[in-house]
Amino acid sequence: MKILTVNFLTCAVKACKTSPQSFPLHFRDAELEQQEIDFNPTFIANILPRIDWEGFKVTASELGFTAVPPTKPEGEDIGNEKLMRDLHTLLLETQVMEGKMVCGNCGHEYKIKEGIANFLLPNHLGEWAWRRRRHKVHR
Repeated sequence: MKILTVNFLTCAVKACKTSPQSFPLHFRDAELEQQEIDFNPTFIANILPRIDWEGFKVTASELGFTAVPPTKPEGEDIGNEKLMRDLHTLLLETQVMEGKMVCGNCGHEYKIKEGIANFLLPNHLGEWAWRRRRHKVHR
């Protein structure tokens, strides 16, 4: 799972949808791997506006990457090749291969195996269960 992907994920538990604590998900026992891919500064420049920078800084810090700029690169910073390469390495080449992500609101753990996170919820936490409980209350 690329670090970039995590910036677009939140807890899947229905009760967490409105909680700011459900983003970003927090890594536990993460095993990282670097997979080199071609540097694409245009992609990095185009994806930067879509990244929640505060969430990204939390994720990077929890994984041990402390050199993330305090503010999102904009304007002239986009032309800084070293900065763009560093972001490319962290966002696209760094992958979490094993471990788990944990919701800061409900504590639910999403296991990561072979780079793939399992977002299937147990029945008692899923949308179907929530609707069933709600339906019983309104009868």
